[in-house]
Amino acid sequence: MSQESTDIRAGGGEAVDEDAAQLAALGYTSEFKREMGLWANLSLGFTYLSPVVGVYTLFASSLATAGPPMIWALVIVGIGQFLVALVFGEVVAQYPVSGGIYPWARRLWGKRWAWMTGWVYMFALLSTIASVAYGAAPYVAQVLGIESTTNASILCALALIVISTAINFLGTKVVAYAAFVGFAAELLGALAVGGWLLLTERHYDLGVVFDTFGAGSSGSYLTAFTSAALIGIFLYFGFEACGDVAEEVANPGIAIPKAMRLTVYIGGAAATFVALALLLAVPDMGAIVSGKDADPVATALTDAFGTTGVRVVLCVVLISFLSCVMSLQAAASRLTYSYARDKMVAGHRLFAKFSERRHVPPYALLLAAVVPALVIFVSKFSTDALTKIVSFASVGIYIGFQMVVLAALRARLRGWNPGGKFSLGRWGTVVNAGAVAWGVCAIVVLIWPRTPDLAWYDNYLVLLAAAVVIGLGLVYMWVAKPYEHSDAPAGDAIPAPSNA
Repeated sequence: MSQESTDIRAGGGEAVDEDAAQLAALGYTSEFKREMGLWANLSLGFTYLSPVVGVYTLFASSLATAGPPMIWALVIVGIGQFLVALVFGEVVAQYPVSGGIYPWARRLWGKRWAWMTGWVYMFALLSTIASVAYGAAPYVAQVLGIESTTNASILCALALIVISTAINFLGTKVVAYAAFVGFAAELLGALAVGGWLLLTERHYDLGVVFDTFGAGSSGSYLTAFTSAALIGIFLYFGFEACGDVAEEVANPGIAIPKAMRLTVYIGGAAATFVALALLLAVPDMGAIVSGKDADPVATALTDAFGTTGVRVVLCVVLISFLSCVMSLQAAASRLTYSYARDKMVAGHRLFAKFSERRHVPPYALLLAAVVPALVIFVSKFSTDALTKIVSFASVGIYIGFQMVVLAALRARLRGWNPGGKFSLGRWGTVVNAGAVAWGVCAIVVLIWPRTPDLAWYDNYLVLLAAAVVIGLGLVYMWVAKPYEHSDAPAGDAIPAPSNA
């Protein structure tokens, strides 16, 4: 949608930007340029959600844990997260402010709740950047023909972060273009690879999705399935990134909720298609479940495309990983900028600085590069580092999501009536309650210990990490009271009580 299409006429006949007027009514004047339309916004959310990244990162571990029925996790999680996306659509339509989850929580509940929401979500986003970059490392090694050692993985992951950061520094227009290229490459690549596997390398019929091949036989299969469900839980977020850049989108009240829904529709369908194609192309399912084939993706792709062909396919896969890291950094930097603009964090003067030339917050972007790099370095000292980084990143994201969803439900019950251009109407409370119930279940699945043979602190690492982040946040709030540093509007979604 063109910028001119959002203009309205003031009383004196002067053209006034409706988007800027809505933002001004919310208490902000934006420094960003509205250079994203619907498709660019969708591309950002899609490349953040990234079906290829989600599937290729955790396909092997999920399949080995629960066998082919693990694919149903994609369907179950998709339905639950769609409820969350609908709630977010209502909120962002009324409060299209950069930073997404933090400013939404601020308007729905208040300053303290918003501060903790932003704190948890910021750590989760930075960890997610690390998890995606680390997950790409084995594929980089395979393309380059080098051994995928721990040190090589760390170097490959750091290189990906450096490239992504450089793209982000080029500004909104370049990021939007790069996101669209990544979106097109990932979607076409997923369809082409999945279609070829189904046509030429199909070793099973569709009934395989109900056959466990002995996975989970040593205990409860439900436990095995919930462990494998991490593939879906890690996949189905990213749609919130559409709202993180709200001040860079024209007509955000209509474009962003639609982009969020399309992200779930298209991303979920592409992920399920790719996962199904890989499942049916696996030559020996028993070898995966038993642990003899530790890399079924490489096995299936090499059988289908040969050594040279698989490198071409993996180059397309790496575009998906790069686009995902880039979109994550864009989201994380906007959150940090929004947080700092409201003086809610130490170093806010630095992180709130804005480049007039590039129309990006440079120091917030640097934070979104340096912290993930440190997480990747630390991962060298942990067993099964990728799964643990993914688990912590996911639980932090889901806690942040639930803090907004719960705030929205509380606000509804206290009189909030969504006033944006997108609304669920009379279904709003039912959908909102369903989103809360789903989110609690997802968080329980994420923190549940999965490795009883390891030391207790390793087995409970995800829960401990989440507790440490929340605990440090509570101490910081108690000592520094950062939520008191800003007079930006808070808690105003709920109508003030009448004096009548």
